[in-house]
Amino acid sequence: MENPGSPPGGNDLGEFLRARRAALDPHRVGLPDDGRLRRVPGLRREELAQLAHVSIDYVVRLEQGRTRRVSRPVLDALADALQLAPDERAYLFAVADVTQAVPARRPAGQRADPQLQQLLDGMHDIPVMVLNRRMDVLAWNRGAAALLTDFAALSAQQRNLIRLTFLDDAYRSLYADWPRAARECVAVLRMEAGRNPNDRALTALVGELTVRDPDFRTWWASHQVRGPRQLTKTYRHPVIGAVTLDVQQFSVDTQPDQQLVAYTAPPDSPSQEALRFLIQWSTGRTTTPRTEGRY
Repeated sequence: MENPGSPPGGNDLGEFLRARRAALDPHRVGLPDDGRLRRVPGLRREELAQLAHVSIDYVVRLEQGRTRRVSRPVLDALADALQLAPDERAYLFAVADVTQAVPARRPAGQRADPQLQQLLDGMHDIPVMVLNRRMDVLAWNRGAAALLTDFAALSAQQRNLIRLTFLDDAYRSLYADWPRAARECVAVLRMEAGRNPNDRALTALVGELTVRDPDFRTWWASHQVRGPRQLTKTYRHPVIGAVTLDVQQFSVDTQPDQQLVAYTAPPDSPSQEALRFLIQWSTGRTTTPRTEGRY
């Protein structure tokens, strides 16, 4: 039986296949009703095997973790049979031991370059920060601190957006739709766990959140995955009220494991005016737009 709180690096392939198989409506893939009672939701194992043109025994061995060596054509066939979205397909390939292996990934970057911090400090009208793949906050400017939280007042371990989303009441209350935002966080973390299962800091974060938050534990077990994309989020800020912002994400060429995240609003919109007021308001306060050094 699957342990819903299992850390990354276990039987992720089998658990993901079971979760996606259970979530797929048989009628959606054109399977006729054979009159048999379905004791579990979604596709049966033999139906997945039929659609992917593999043996039932092979599907069983994959789901039970008794084999992880899978060829790319078989993975493509499984992904097609399960009607996986692009992010889900990428995750499937990440957690499988593909016979034509890809190079191992480096641990997530721990520091932002000083030149990148200078860029952030010069972006006076836009909240912006630098994250690594685990969503640790490596650098930020005054606008980001004013919008989200005073990162300088937090310890290095606490400066993680997913941890704050689940375990910090004040940060959690910023979201107008916390469940949606939180589920997106879990999906991003699950994707990263599949790509880099040997990241000890990520494993520790998953373990902590699994123990401390039942919602995280439930959503982690669902094996939903998502890669980076442009988002629109609505915040309820204690100073400026409700604002709807576009969350822009940019890769950092000099540090492939890092991304720059900026919060913007449409020109001349109420949210843009509110954001400008917040940043002006924050200039007379002690919020510090600095990194702290090493984790």
